[in-house]
Amino acid sequence: MMGDRDYRSLIKNSIESLGRELEVNIDSTNNNIIHLEEVVGCLRRAYYNRKDPIKEEQGGFSELISGLLRKLGYGSERASYDIGGMTLNGSADMMADNAIILFRPATDELKNPRAGDLLYLNSCMWMYDRTDGIIVYITGDRRESSFSLTRNKKMFEETVRRVRVLGDLLNDGKVPIVEPSSDCERCQYYQRCFTKQKESKQLTLSALLGMDKNE
Repeated sequence: MMGDRDYRSLIKNSIESLGRELEVNIDSTNNNIIHLEEVVGCLRRAYYNRKDPIKEEQGGFSELISGLLRKLGYGSERASYDIGGMTLNGSADMMADNAIILFRPATDELKNPRAGDLLYLNSCMWMYDRTDGIIVYITGDRRESSFSLTRNKKMFEETVRRVRVLGDLLNDGKVPIVEPSSDCERCQYYQRCFTKQKESKQLTLSALLGMDKNE
């Protein structure tokens, strides 16, 4: 606190406002248009975001990098890709020298790129008809890890499959299966997937090992 103003809250609210400004506009009433951001991550989360959403807390400033680049004109216009009656929408953070570039936040230098980011980058290369792409991970202290990728048809077929699966489940009102990952513990829908139950009976080590003398 400085004087009568809570500057921490002021900064938090400003970042949240910026995050809302940069959010992808998803029409939850149109299941024929699926966004790339939805299918490279957890399909169950994407389903709940459309059908029964819980407000998600906005991330830190580093997580807004890609949105800011697009907003400032460095990124490309959102592209559409027809998938036989369905449409996949997505956008690249930057296009330079005929290559797609994505920027992603990281807490530390990475040895390997994240699977969802690879799916996203590869899909962008097909949507924008580019053959090469780069993912750049940036930490809070400005360290970076970069990975290159050449366009891969099999990987894009997996994205297309996930688009169709999500579309069908949305139309049928069926919740996707749980896809456990390291992101689950930070997900706003954690309790819907992993219900915590308190064990009412007191258990001892001897009982678990079948050594309880009273039995």
